[in-house]
Amino acid sequence: MSAAIRESVAFPASPANAASTRTRWAGRILSGIAVLFLLFDLGIKLSGAKEAIDGTVQLGWAPHHLPILAVIEIACLILYLIPRTAPLGAILWTGYLGGAIATHLRIDNPLFSHILFPIYVAAFIWGGLYLRDSRVRALLRPSR
Repeated sequence: MSAAIRESVAFPASPANAASTRTRWAGRILSGIAVLFLLFDLGIKLSGAKEAIDGTVQLGWAPHHLPILAVIEIACLILYLIPRTAPLGAILWTGYLGGAIATHLRIDNPLFSHILFPIYVAAFIWGGLYLRDSRVRALLRPSR
């Protein structure tokens, strides 16, 4: 039986399947935490809240960039939430978050609270995807 078929067929509970189920749920939880944060960030940008505008200006961007950033975030989030395109969404988020790192570094923000924060978010994005998607795990498995 192929791996794709085995994963789509519900097998009776066994220690291996229980661990696999726990792994998938851990991945969903990690991904969920990342998605909640990204939705919050997206909502602040879309609402045009004073804090979002002030923060954007402080980072050296103009307020009219907020809707552009929001559209990019929406596209990345949609791709990440669709199981088939989740790896592509994670890759795009990595690029977006890399830009955030560069922006914070450019204006000399604090390391652990600002510059590295996008890496924390990316760790949740990729960690969740790794745990819930066998295709990503297969890519990182050592070859024999």
